Amino acid sequence: MLDTDLNNAIARKGELETEKFHAIFGAGNLTAARAALDDCTAEIALIEKTSADAPARRGDAPLDDPPAEAVAATPAPGDEVRTKAEALGERWRTVHWLIEQLRQELFAADALSRAVTAANGLSDGAAGVRVNLTTIRRIAMAGPRAVAPSRLSRPAIQADRLLLSFLSPGGVLDRRPAIGAPVDGIKSKFIPAGERG
Repeated sequence: MLDTDLNNAIARKGELETEKFHAIFGAGNLTAARAALDDCTAEIALIEKTSADAPARRGDAPLDDPPAEAVAATPAPGDEVRTKAEALGERWRTVHWLIEQLRQELFAADALSRAVTAANGLSDGAAGVRVNLTTIRRIAMAGPRAVAPSRLSRPAIQADRLLLSFLSPGGVLDRRPAIGAPVDGIKSKFIPAGERG
């Protein structure tokens, strides 16, 4: 019964995480989604603790035959597999949604990058300012990264490396790292008189 409750809670957590992602992008109440997800996470922790303490309680229990009602309530292995399969399907739907969101963001970033590149080519006027696209991207992608679980399948490891290549210098978006790029992403075309060689 604890396993069934845990599987149901995990499946519900996947649904709540999906709702939270939607809420982040404006399709729902983010505060309510976070609260529901926190409650579900606490419920999972309680079930896992109860399950971990079960062997000790079982050792203290009398060795009587279980009642027929308890036997009838025990979930069949097929039910557990179906529950996990449903949770897996929900996870993959979330992955699909996030990938589509990522593609839209990449399309928008590429359009802005091309516009800034064109502006750089026309920046010979009085302003004399050029924008370093590589530095802007590196600063924006320099945030914290999640630690991968210790046990991952080979396809998951390959997918994780591919995703990290979007963030890493020299990755798919940054094949030739710029040397000496300014830290603020902006550099002037003009050299002060005292520094001219």
